[in-house]
Parts: sequence; C-alpha cells; structure tokens
Amino acid sequence: MFAAERRQLILEMVRANGAVSLRELARVVQTSEVTVRRDVRALEAEGLLDRRHGGAVLPGGFTRESGFPQKSHLATAEKTAIADLAAGLVEEGEAIVVGAGTTTQELARRLARVPGLTVVTNSLLVAQALAHANRVEVVMTGGTLRGSNYALVGSGAEQSLQGLRVSRAFLSGSGLTAERGLSTSNMLSASVDRALVQAAAEVVVLADHTKLGTDTMFQTVPTDVITRLVTDEPPAHDDRAATELQALADQGVQIAVAGAAGGGSAGGDTGPAGRQPRRDVPLPGPRRSQVPGAGPQLRSATVLGEPPSGERARVADLRRR
Repeated sequence: MFAAERRQLILEMVRANGAVSLRELARVVQTSEVTVRRDVRALEAEGLLDRRHGGAVLPGGFTRESGFPQKSHLATAEKTAIADLAAGLVEEGEAIVVGAGTTTQELARRLARVPGLTVVTNSLLVAQALAHANRVEVVMTGGTLRGSNYALVGSGAEQSLQGLRVSRAFLSGSGLTAERGLSTSNMLSASVDRALVQAAAEVVVLADHTKLGTDTMFQTVPTDVITRLVTDEPPAHDDRAATELQALADQGVQIAVAGAAGGGSAGGDTGPAGRQPRRDVPLPGPRRSQVPGAGPQLRSATVLGEPPSGERARVADLRRR
C-alpha cells in the first residue's frame, strides 16, 4: 500500500471512530507502528487529525464519543487483559456497581464465575453478560435508554442509585488525565457515572493506554477520588503515557498494569512500563463521607470506609512495612 493510500485509510478510520489507537491502525493498514506514527504526524501537520498518546483523534482538542460498534473493535486485546486483572479484585459475596462501556462488559463476562456476587449496573451489555450466571444477582437502574452505548441514563437512573452503598465501583470513560481525572464525551453518561461513584467506598477505573492523557468534555471522577487504575502496558516508545501513569501514581492512585513484567498487580505496586515498581500506596480512607446516610444496603455491601476482608489484610501488610 502506497503512503497516500495508507493515510487516506487512516483518516477514514479516525473520522468513523473518533479515536483510534496506533496498534489498531497498524493492524488495519498492515504496517508497523513506526510507519503509522509517521503517517499520523504528516496528517496532523495538514490539520486533518490530532495525535494523542498512542493514537489519533479528530481535530479540535476534545474527542467525540464513538458508538458501540466502533468501540467494540478497538483495543480488544488490551481490554481483555484489563478485564482479567480487574476481575481479581472482586471477592465472593461482594456487592459492586459496574458502569457502561466495552471494557466493563469484558469485566462482567469474568464476574459470572464469582459466587454470591451482587452487581448493580446501568448497562444493558453488562446485564446481558451476567444474565445466565446463576450465582450472581443483577440489579438494574431505571432511566432512559441511550442507544449508542446501551446504557440507562437520566434522572431515573440517578434516583435509583440514591441510598445505595457498595464496596466498589468499576468505571470506564473516554479519557483519563492526572490533572482532571476520568472524563467522558456525553453529559448524561457523566451524570450517571458520578452517581455510581457516590454509591461506592472505592473507585476502580478501567482504561487502556490510548485513553491516558486524553481529556474529554465532562469530568466524571476527579483524580483524588480514584482508588485504582487498571490499564495495559503502554508501548515502550510511549513516554507520554508512562509519564501520565507516574503522575497518577504520584497523586495516590494505585496502578495495576496488565501484561507488565511479573504480570501486573492488583495491589497497586506496579509502576509504569519500564520503570521500577513505585512505592506501596496505602488504600485511601473514606473519601465520600460527605454523602448523606447510606440508607438500605444490598446484601454483602461494605460499609463506607471499611474495606472487604482481603483488602484489610493488604492494608495491614502495608502498614507493617
């Protein structure tokens, strides 16, 4: 394929999807990431797209949201690795909330094997993945269906989450920066995600490396509220993604890197790719104590600020160090 043909195809993919990783572009045009990066740089110089950490987006600063068909084919291997690692955080008998997204859908498929689990979600895709799990109870929010990502949004969804208390919230989004935290491109989705966060004692963000350093319109979770980030290992040449990971770690976010040397860690002691593991960061205390009374609890729900048994053991170990 000639350079002009390659660049035209790259441009069409970015226009169709809003954001595409270099890995995916290289796979589609059947060339190396080095060549694709050179093509993206040339297209950026013409004002046809913008470069981002490990990928390319539509020009204009903020990315628009892609629909489910486009998202489901992006970074599939990375999402699978992230979901595998995140599933290890969930213990038998827990009550959790899981937000909408293709990465959280992958997580849900793995949660079907956790006995005694209660999952609260506004995502039809998450509910579908757990529909035939006999040992998992699924609680759906109310709300209005948003067809582009098969999620329930609006005041009905937010009101159904009032008074809820669970141990963890697992959320994804369109972008993640150390300065602003997790963000998304849709106002209604952002509002429901904030309600999910208020229901949880701990917030786990699932985001592949292409979202690191990307900022979108609506903030959902500030950095100081994020307990953990589960991500994939950035490419060796992606210094900016590694820098973003370090900045998140410096603000107290526990980083778990799927595919890193040693397999990654859910305990939060894995640093960005190519660096020594960073210092152990203790689990943060309750950061949403300002939320009004917890109200009726789901079975097995964890009281605000009290981590589940496995977490208590890890906290004790960290303190002894």
